[in-house]
Amino acid sequence: MIALFVSMILYLKPGFNSQVTVPFFKTILPNLGWGYVLLSTFIIVGAANAVNLTDGLDGLAIGPVIICFATYLLFAYFAGNVKVSSYLQIAHVSGAGELAVFCGALVGAGLGFLWFNAYPAEIFMGDVGSLSLGGALGTMAIITKQEILLAIVGGIFVVETFSVIFQVGYFKLTGGKRILRMAPLHHHFELKGWAEPKVIVRFWIISILLALMALSTLKLR
Repeated sequence: MIALFVSMILYLKPGFNSQVTVPFFKTILPNLGWGYVLLSTFIIVGAANAVNLTDGLDGLAIGPVIICFATYLLFAYFAGNVKVSSYLQIAHVSGAGELAVFCGALVGAGLGFLWFNAYPAEIFMGDVGSLSLGGALGTMAIITKQEILLAIVGGIFVVETFSVIFQVGYFKLTGGKRILRMAPLHHHFELKGWAEPKVIVRFWIISILLALMALSTLKLR
């Protein structure tokens, strides 16, 4: 309900663009009209639950969250600057530059949290943190007009979510068989013998690579 309310507010905002930006393609800009409300609602809810599913090991969720918000900090600044957005041929969003401050605040807060959440954790994020951070990330993707790009920037969250969906679906269809040893994906690697810090750091590395790939879409189009 919150995601739907936010989506309606954004859609009804004067001057809001309901076109969807497709990564790596600068001329493909489908206009969904009212369908954009459904898409943005799905993105916010999906992002919230994806971050929540990833939050299973010490520092595993907050690391990619920090990387994602750092990436969207740049996209928010670029989209809010008339000259830069025109040069990069991305959608200009009036006032989006202010969201760079919001992203910067979340990056700083995330780093402060990670100091105590790193393995072995002294404090934990829980549903309150993971759902709200995921929802904020999804909303940021919508406002900056980089909706589909979230699937690349937050690729770790996407893979973790699909690992649960496929595991549960396959389990039900086959009457008890499993694709992974355990879902979400990070628990599969744990059961294969990987130490918890190894799983966490390698997921961080993948998240950084995905963020760099997302930034490359600014020129590779």
